[in-house]
Amino acid sequence: MGFIRVKLIEVEQAAEWKVSSSGAFDPYCAIHIKEAVQTPGQGVQLVQKKRTIYPEWNKCFDTHLYPGRVISVVVMEKPNVYRGDTTIGVQFLVDQCKKDGFSSLWLDLSPCGRLLVQVRHFAEAAEDASKGFEGPVNKSGLTGGRRGAIRKQKVHEVRGHKFVARFFRQFVFCSICKDFLWGLNKQGYQCQVCTCVVHKRCHNQVLSTCPGSTDANETKKLKERFKIDIPHRFKVTTYLSPTFCDHCGSMLYGLFRQGLKCEACGMNCHHKCQKHVANLCGINQKAFAEALGQANADKQRRLSQLPPSPTHESSAPSVASFQDENLEKHYEKIADEYEEMWQAEAPRPPPRTSSVSKSMKKYSLNDFTFLKVLGKGSFGKVLLSELKSNGQVYAIKALKKDVVLEDDDVECTMIERRVLSIASRHPFLTAIICAFQSKEHLFFVMEYVNGGDLMFHIQAAGKFDDYRSCFYTAEIVCGLEFLHSLGIIYRDLKLDNVLMDSKGHIKIADFGMCKEKILDDAKTSTFCGTPDYIAPEILKGQKYDSSVDWWSLGVLLYEMLIGQSPFAGEDEEDLFDSICRDKVHYPKWVSQSAVSCMVQVRCIVFCCVFVCNFGRHRTDLGRLRETS
Repeated sequence: MGFIRVKLIEVEQAAEWKVSSSGAFDPYCAIHIKEAVQTPGQGVQLVQKKRTIYPEWNKCFDTHLYPGRVISVVVMEKPNVYRGDTTIGVQFLVDQCKKDGFSSLWLDLSPCGRLLVQVRHFAEAAEDASKGFEGPVNKSGLTGGRRGAIRKQKVHEVRGHKFVARFFRQFVFCSICKDFLWGLNKQGYQCQVCTCVVHKRCHNQVLSTCPGSTDANETKKLKERFKIDIPHRFKVTTYLSPTFCDHCGSMLYGLFRQGLKCEACGMNCHHKCQKHVANLCGINQKAFAEALGQANADKQRRLSQLPPSPTHESSAPSVASFQDENLEKHYEKIADEYEEMWQAEAPRPPPRTSSVSKSMKKYSLNDFTFLKVLGKGSFGKVLLSELKSNGQVYAIKALKKDVVLEDDDVECTMIERRVLSIASRHPFLTAIICAFQSKEHLFFVMEYVNGGDLMFHIQAAGKFDDYRSCFYTAEIVCGLEFLHSLGIIYRDLKLDNVLMDSKGHIKIADFGMCKEKILDDAKTSTFCGTPDYIAPEILKGQKYDSSVDWWSLGVLLYEMLIGQSPFAGEDEEDLFDSICRDKVHYPKWVSQSAVSCMVQVRCIVFCCVFVCNFGRHRTDLGRLRETS
């Protein structure tokens, strides 16, 4: 089947076109890709299933050679003046490239004008796909370079409210404590549904249930056990001085009738916020929440001081009659034990050995010499460093503390730290050596894997042969199965995160997207990953488990064998639509076993057997089976 790559060069003005008042001709093109669809009773019709593309001049877009597909090009002049259009079949463009796979041709526009385009045809062999035009190409494939992972903001769900950290561009006040939200970064939390604004320290003190989250399980339980329903009596009011909304925290703008004011408690709010305001008239949420917290703390303290509960043979009257006596004896026993512990002589600690002191050595920045920057990102940098004491080279990941706190990624950072520690037990995972911190940064000292990543190697080779692809896949499977056996899903498998050591074996790196405690029937629903590798269940908002890692492995195997991504799109929305709907095309030159492996993604047993043929890893696999 293959595909064609089209570049828009220029448009030739027609004499009939009126020149704009500025005298400058500034055209642009809208590309509509349509499919031939058989409609009952109406015959074959052209239907546009994907979004309209607006490519820049001298840049490319790709389209597959599906039967009946046509390209409709509409030429417009800014700001919005129609100049002409043309519709041409993709098969016609392929025919123009039969001589040497490349062609430049003028397309006649209707009613007048001409459009110059360049077309290159890529047949089944995908190794020629890297020989595109000069300049940028479609970023959805491997030729577009590396793509970073994405993660939706962390949501703190409290009583049905879905709070996310936000940066407020204007002055806002907390709806709980009524204090101003200070800060230069993300000052507080705002509910995604009802726009309620609170401090980070106050979001757990919210008493009201969110009106837009009535289906939440926690909300249903709260309705059954605890409910406050005192409605406000709002009246439209004109404010003569600057006033802020007590719900969303922002100012009430306008000259008159700016908002609503409760006649009973004096609460102010926007007209748009009235439907989201909870029925808590006259209730001080901060004081009420503190009182509830104190009551719960007192209850827990009393329960902790009670003696163990009697056995089922004991009757209720006997428990009631001897409760005070048992409690008094319990207190006397605690006092005696405490007195004995206080007067007892503490045992002497064993003497420290050199091995213990060496293993417990703490490192700092002064122990390392930084040689060069290996990579950069929004989180910070990865630095090549040398340990001064022995000259050993390590890779140090430096995370900015303010970025971690601003993005609410403290939990993710701690998970990455724990997974790195676990990774030292497996030969195909990048391990951590130590971790320390400075005033502004967190540092993870990791082993330095000096063979480059698979993205670098596949860009140099175009694609891998079956044997090489199978070998890398086998080692990746072993690493993933080890993580899954411990309840950890990786969620960011891609060519960039698979490194190669000096002996040609791989190591999986970057555990910042990992999720713990996914065992048995446990699932999660966080939207995260690199766009090209995200599984359909994540895109659809469904709960998922370790199966998403096997989807990413199938995409990665496709890229290694064929040299391009199985899904394409002009932007992320088109790409996600392609992942959920499009059927993957497998070139004819790919072996049947490789196609079967990619289709079924059931290569675990085959790959493990493949690794067993290498004597170096037999002991590793045996050890893995014992620890799994």
